[in-house]
Amino acid sequence: MADQHTPRSLIVTLYGAYGRDREGSLPVAELIRLLAALGVDAPSVRSSVSRLKRRGLLVPERAADGSAGYALSADARQLLEDGDRRVYYRATPQLADGWVLAVFSVPEAERSKRHLLRSRLGRLGFGTAAPGVWIAPARHYEETRHTLRRLRLDPYVELFRGDHLGFAATAEAVASWWDLGAIAKHHEEFLDTHEPVMNAWSAGRALTPQAAYRDYLLALDAWRKLPYADPGLPLELLPEGWPGARSASVFRDLHLLLRDAGAGFAGAG
Repeated sequence: MADQHTPRSLIVTLYGAYGRDREGSLPVAELIRLLAALGVDAPSVRSSVSRLKRRGLLVPERAADGSAGYALSADARQLLEDGDRRVYYRATPQLADGWVLAVFSVPEAERSKRHLLRSRLGRLGFGTAAPGVWIAPARHYEETRHTLRRLRLDPYVELFRGDHLGFAATAEAVASWWDLGAIAKHHEEFLDTHEPVMNAWSAGRALTPQAAYRDYLLALDAWRKLPYADPGLPLELLPEGWPGARSASVFRDLHLLLRDAGAGFAGAG
């Protein structure tokens, strides 16, 4: 999961970081200014906003000055609030917390929904315990429920909470439910890009609002995908030298140092 800063992703990240702090909508001209600082041109911004509008994540709304603008939809706000718990408030996982199981059955005539279900559960951090049986740490239950209802997939799924009582050791089972090597690589890629940025700021780089905004948005855009690829498994179930805690620490330090410093440039100060 090398950094892939698409215009659509950056717009969602911008709204999540700063758009919720503002009164009213973000004017289109302001979106263009803020995305230009990240290397995105105006046509790409307009095209991406249109796609996000079609997906029901942005709704047209006049800005305070009367200009054309866009605000988050209710679904988008719920999506971001669910994501906040993973992105900003990642609790230390405990084995005693248990698991949530998603068991689904989709009629053959609706196979497209079967594919959507698998894809969405995977993006929520679920691993595959058996055909039609997906598993994740229990703390992801609320977000899973909100997501499946929003996508109208809830009629096909039953959710359960419980403990692992299988014959294999839980650490051994976890290694078959998730591709831990691939997840570790995502953390290492994040560290390769953003740990040097954190080190530069820590070494006394001049803290200007625009530079802080740019480095923070790029780090947040990369990081906010990682807690979905990595479900946040208890440390005792993970291989020795797991890089997840280190990448979380780098993001946390960047967030504390740069988020508020960049708010002036983002117009959210």
